[in-house]
Amino acid sequence: MSASGPRDDLPNAAPTQAFLRLYQANERRIYGFILALVPDWSEAEDLLQETTMVMWSKFDTFELGTDFAAWAMRIARYRVMNYRKKKRHQKVVFSDEVIEALERRARRTTRQLDASRDALRQCLHKLPQRDQELIHLRYEYDATTKTVAQRLGRGLDAVYKALNRIHIQLFYCIRRTLAMEGSV
Repeated sequence: MSASGPRDDLPNAAPTQAFLRLYQANERRIYGFILALVPDWSEAEDLLQETTMVMWSKFDTFELGTDFAAWAMRIARYRVMNYRKKKRHQKVVFSDEVIEALERRARRTTRQLDASRDALRQCLHKLPQRDQELIHLRYEYDATTKTVAQRLGRGLDAVYKALNRIHIQLFYCIRRTLAMEGSV
């Protein structure tokens, strides 16, 4: 029997066996067809399962001597069309006004982040050299507080306290800098 051959070479086979043989011979072809129409693998697999259930429920309408793959793909096409109708209603489309508002918000946020980064840079330069070195060791090399303490020969608790003090200083310095520049 060919992959898409007629059913009439299966006259004594039970309908379940006939369906399974024809389906197995054509499954990849049907899946490839669905995948070409719905390029999301997961969605295509779901549609293949739905198509298979419909094919099984309608197998008694499959005509002997006809092309199983063509019949199956016709069913798959209807499943895909139904899927697209459902997805069309779920699609979120933003109005031009919403897109413009999002763009304005993104520009404003970018300017704020740039101003904060510039203020941080200024405030880091105002720190005493020892504090700059501590921040540099901790953040530039992504080291742990424990490794920084070991490298400096200081106690872990002392390094935690120093970093906390420096963070507070930087926080207030950045706020003052941004306020003076009118960026807050």
